[in-house]
Amino acid sequence: MRIGELARRSGVSERSLRYYETQGLLRAERTPGGHREYGDWAVDRVVRIQTLFAAGLNSRKIAQLLPCMRDADGGPNEVATAELVDELTAERDRINRMITDLVRSRDVLDEVIDTASERVTTAGR
Repeated sequence: MRIGELARRSGVSERSLRYYETQGLLRAERTPGGHREYGDWAVDRVVRIQTLFAAGLNSRKIAQLLPCMRDADGGPNEVATAELVDELTAERDRINRMITDLVRSRDVLDEVIDTASERVTTAGR
């Protein structure tokens, strides 16, 4: 598929797909005319990249991580190193701390909303 179709199917801009390629996150074959061609596998790859960016990882870390994820056939890839596992564990711990902080913030906001709602209800009587 061409870059436009990959952008449409993955919901990611063509500009982002080109960036992923320059960062080594995505690869394309070239047609004799120089156009990028991607296999069907690329849609899943782009979705994974987006998920990892959303988790707060940078492109360098994602480039290290992608080869360690399960291959398209579902089998494990054996590129992981002990150092990478340690780094990824630290990233997971950071995300867990962020989740805890967000839940705490939501709980405080819920209390403020409840208090404000009580005042609105009481004042309206």
